Amino acid sequence: MTLFEGTLRKWTNVLQGWQNRFFVLDPTQGKLIYYTSTQHLVKNEQRGVILLKGAHIGIDTEDGSTFTIRTDGNTFHFQARDTEERQKWIRNLEDAISFNTVNTEKFTLSNTTLFQSKILEADQFLQLLIKEVDELEQLSSQLQDNHQQQCYNHIIISAKRLIEAVKYSIVSLQLAKVQMNPLNEVKTDADCQALSAIINTNKIDKIPDTNNRNDNETTLSSTESTVRNDTDDKNTEDNIPLESLNIQTDVKTDQTQLPVSSNSISDDDDDNDFYDADDVMDEPVLTSSLTDRTRKTSQTNNSEIPFEQYEAACEESPEEDLAPIDGTIISHLISQARISMDLTKITLPTFILERRSFLEMLADFLAHPDEFVKIADYETPRERFIQVVKWYLSAFHAGRKSAVPKKPYNPILGEIFQCSYDVNLTPSSNTTIVKDGPVPWASDNQVTFIAEQTSHHPPIASFYAECPAKHIQIDGCLWTRSKFLGLSVGVHMIGDAIITLLDHDEQYVITFPSAFGRSILGVPWFEMGGKITITCEKTGYTANIDFLQKPFLNGKKHQITGILYGPDKKEFCRIDGEWNGIMNAKYSDTKISEVFFDTKATPVIKKIVRPIIDQDTNESRRMWKDVTYYLKSKQLDKATGAKSFLEHRQRTEAKERHENSLKWETKHFSESGELKWTYANKLSKRLNSQS
Repeated sequence: MTLFEGTLRKWTNVLQGWQNRFFVLDPTQGKLIYYTSTQHLVKNEQRGVILLKGAHIGIDTEDGSTFTIRTDGNTFHFQARDTEERQKWIRNLEDAISFNTVNTEKFTLSNTTLFQSKILEADQFLQLLIKEVDELEQLSSQLQDNHQQQCYNHIIISAKRLIEAVKYSIVSLQLAKVQMNPLNEVKTDADCQALSAIINTNKIDKIPDTNNRNDNETTLSSTESTVRNDTDDKNTEDNIPLESLNIQTDVKTDQTQLPVSSNSISDDDDDNDFYDADDVMDEPVLTSSLTDRTRKTSQTNNSEIPFEQYEAACEESPEEDLAPIDGTIISHLISQARISMDLTKITLPTFILERRSFLEMLADFLAHPDEFVKIADYETPRERFIQVVKWYLSAFHAGRKSAVPKKPYNPILGEIFQCSYDVNLTPSSNTTIVKDGPVPWASDNQVTFIAEQTSHHPPIASFYAECPAKHIQIDGCLWTRSKFLGLSVGVHMIGDAIITLLDHDEQYVITFPSAFGRSILGVPWFEMGGKITITCEKTGYTANIDFLQKPFLNGKKHQITGILYGPDKKEFCRIDGEWNGIMNAKYSDTKISEVFFDTKATPVIKKIVRPIIDQDTNESRRMWKDVTYYLKSKQLDKATGAKSFLEHRQRTEAKERHENSLKWETKHFSESGELKWTYANKLSKRLNSQS
């Protein structure tokens, strides 16, 4: 580190006020030395020395030139020429303070905060790099020239190698920060052992060289298989090693091969490659159907826990944190998988599970069912489209039961969730129970919902909802892919849903944003991100909604922007605000801006679920009742055991089906295309059969 010097004004006392002093910052010694003038500097006549070990810097937000240094109980006031000069001094002082504090025996809170901020800064740059590479891949896929596409592919492969290295470096830095804290010796040892284990387990001695590939191996569509094959080849030529430092020692540097995952481009990007942590990978031979006995394998209640206690555990209430927020989650992830591995392949620790199945979480899209049924009430296509957008944007805030990102249970194949909602429609004399509907005990003036896990590889959840009194229905399929991104976890929701207004013969196709768990090594928080579309082919109305991720510097969380277009492709409305707060709309024709939807002021309508004791054994709350109860009562070992029982049973049944060449048959949904299922007895089908 080099010296930094210059003139600053220093506050001396009330009588003399601000005085010019010449300062020399010596970061290697951890000292800020000052002189009365440069002449005294030449003579080495020091006026004073400020020790920077453990020092704190303060900034006056109302004055762009002053700042303070607080150390050893004393506070020193300084004034630079302008804001730019002050920033230079602060930057150099922070580096000097960091350098000297890190090399002390005790790791201070000030330096921990600084180190963490630098790690987060690196992670933000990583996310930007990932985004740019994704855009480069999209551009490459549109190229017609094979030579250009080959050049792009080489760049993409190299960039992804860099991404993998940076991801692992960030995790290593985080664990290094914990290593320096003597108060965390026990946890540090476990973290370092986990990191070392995964380095040794997933280490690849060589990275394949892509310079000598044949042209037919370099197209984007074959990039993953090419890299995978080259990695497995023992005779690859001109390979390049990639190394990292061992973080277990402060001085000794043990050169260890850094894992680049089992491929250079994630070999987990294969859309058909899904399995749980202990799954046996089957190549299914599908010829005949399962019996009802196989579908509804009984889960006996071996405990003496009353069903009333199970019901209490399933009550919708804010989730409690069952474990301290520290590096435990990350060390658990590192001990199981490579960085960027699909988290579908990982058995996550029980304490980060949310007390409900993913199928029940899907029902939260109808947390405001009154907004859903209102769609059918409007007379014009424009009004109906605006209401579709309003209902859609109202749906996301209700899905979060905890401020800390948590994961719902992975549904078991054949699992079902059913519920209904009262929407205060005026009862009519012909209100009846819809026995052939998705919820056979609900009436035709309620909104009813059903979801079924229709596939396990990949894990696809199919869902359907309707309100017979309003002649409206929604039908969709959704599955998630989770990626470990260093200090974040990204969950990409794949699929779509179709809202059908039977009286108007209109269909609205909607897509879904991604979700991100940020800062999972510090204080985790959740945000949505990505662009979605809402389209109606018949009327020509479309909407582009952008769920904005928090900017790198400053900026607000949970922001959205949206533009609505009419049949003439012209913009007629803009929407902005917070998807979990207040959203505003401004219309082009009237120039009027108004509150579009206020999630804080609009109460959520509670779902109606029949008692667990009356549910079938494959219904979500009954199937997961033991896991939910033990999580609620903070008996994590028993919750883990109950969860493992269900997962083991699912693997055993899958193995039996494979050995007997049996095909799983869904109960309520029928296959309607590749990786797509639709509800078999939709409202539209029932009405057509009656006419």
